[in-house]
Amino acid sequence: MGDQLGRAEEFEKKAEKKLSGWGLFGSKYEDAADLFDKAANSFKLAKSWDKAGATYIKLANCHLKLDSKHEAAQAYVDAAHCYKKTSTSEAISCLAQAVDMFCDIGRINMAARYYKEIAELYESEANVEKSMEFYKKAADFFQSEEVTTTANQCKQKVAQFAAQLEQYKEAIEIYEEIAKHCLGNNLLKYGVKGHLLNAGICHLCKGDVVAITNALEQYQEMDPTFSRSRECKLLEDIAAAVDEEDVAKFTDVVKEFDSMTPLDSWKTTLLLRVKEKIKAKEMEEDDLT
Repeated sequence: MGDQLGRAEEFEKKAEKKLSGWGLFGSKYEDAADLFDKAANSFKLAKSWDKAGATYIKLANCHLKLDSKHEAAQAYVDAAHCYKKTSTSEAISCLAQAVDMFCDIGRINMAARYYKEIAELYESEANVEKSMEFYKKAADFFQSEEVTTTANQCKQKVAQFAAQLEQYKEAIEIYEEIAKHCLGNNLLKYGVKGHLLNAGICHLCKGDVVAITNALEQYQEMDPTFSRSRECKLLEDIAAAVDEEDVAKFTDVVKEFDSMTPLDSWKTTLLLRVKEKIKAKEMEEDDLT
């Protein structure tokens, strides 16, 4: 590893020397780029991630001097992947630079891919608002390139975070839109009831029994098989428990569903919000009596 570090520093010195010296137009940047690339690889092998990242940025600058934006963008991506080991903020900064360059040269698919990676980095830092912002950007770009499956994956993340932030209207619209899209695709049809269940749970969080009843009618028209599903029955039974302000009924209904189809943490969190609303209404009733 020490050998690799020594080699990396040697390549870097040679590259800096090339840049400071005289050379035919462009040739010194090409030579320096080759040396910075070797230096960055050696720093990576030595697990010196910050130095590798910084060297890839120097490589990117050489490519920009040569007007090679694609190579410069790729060097920023390589820098980001090194910084991911040590500094999320540096990694995000490098990916943002790469995205700008990919946009400039019309590589929208690549830009979408790295917007998604930025969103994932913010998600790993539990920065929900920023993660949502970049998943939205990624979804728009993937959609414009007709990479619909990945666009929908990003949209689902937006809906998931929107619901966490109690932005239920936005979450509902996204889940319903994805459900409609899946209905038109034989391979994705099986997932429709899951998206409608998520939308229905968001409706329940709003506490509007009339809205959830109307939504369930709409979902059954959209997908006639939904009315026979356990997901539909769960939503109907919870809506009834909310209407009757019956916590025990709510608990039984959720427990029964969970015993056959385990609920994930996102659904559990939202259903607990629904339960708290029923409890609060029960207490209000008790106070009045």
